[in-house]
Amino acid sequence: MPTSTWFRLNVAKRERVLEVAMREFGEHGYSTGSLNTIAREAGIAKGSLFQYFSDKLEFFAFVCDEASRRIREEMERRIERIDFDQSFDEWLVDVLCDWTEYMADHPLERGVTAATNFELDNGVRSVVRDTANQHYLLVIHPTLELWKGQGAIGEDADLEVLATWLMMILPFLALAPYYDGLDPIHDLRGRTPAQQRPVIRQLVAGFRPMFSPAK
Repeated sequence: MPTSTWFRLNVAKRERVLEVAMREFGEHGYSTGSLNTIAREAGIAKGSLFQYFSDKLEFFAFVCDEASRRIREEMERRIERIDFDQSFDEWLVDVLCDWTEYMADHPLERGVTAATNFELDNGVRSVVRDTANQHYLLVIHPTLELWKGQGAIGEDADLEVLATWLMMILPFLALAPYYDGLDPIHDLRGRTPAQQRPVIRQLVAGFRPMFSPAK
């Protein structure tokens, strides 16, 4: 948790520090992300960062949590606008396409998503991934329960398996178009969100038997 000094900063200054930190950690990760660079570009003394956070890991964890929160809240707003009267698989295609559009339009959040997924240090990755995962599951679990309650997902469908699939596919779709070597099968690298849509439809169709109600 940040110190009380952090919360006494004016909003504009906090946002500036966060923006710079998201860019630096998103581009360089935790290990090589530079606190000197963050302080310089945010227009503060490096020592001030240690008045706001106890150490670099706490700062990085806070940045990752903040980015995950922003992603979750925006996706919740987008999901509310998607038609619930269509089939579950068509709705899921729309959600995943909205997800790829969001990531295309928000490079800072996308960079932090990459930093949390690519971090090599097990201890660091565990801290930041646990927080990010909770933000994902706050949306995934209740949504799947809602669809199952409506009969759109088979009664015998294992929601934990479906949630696991979504937890794997969301980072993949977020990052594969922007980072080399993540997708040797569908060739998502460099594709626009519109170009990703047929692949998303193919991926959902491939998993449809896992959740479809029996005819």
